Amino acid sequence: MTPLDTGHLITILTATFFLVASYVILFNAFLPPSGVYALDVLAQDTHYKYFTLFIIPMGAYFVIANWVGWQYYQNS
Repeated sequence: MTPLDTGHLITILTATFFLVASYVILFNAFLPPSGVYALDVLAQDTHYKYFTLFIIPMGAYFVIANWVGWQYYQNS
């Protein structure tokens, strides 16, 4: 068995984030409280739960868009 490399770690963290975000945004209305304080606070909030969960993909988009813009600038 090979050791856990960076690609596997990113995949595991992405899947974990997707499951947590899905619970907080979608499934919390149909399930009872989980008992985990951070998840319950995010699930009961009506505004900041979206900000907290969307800041990661929006940050990734910002980094990628800036990198592409920098490449255009360097190669023009």
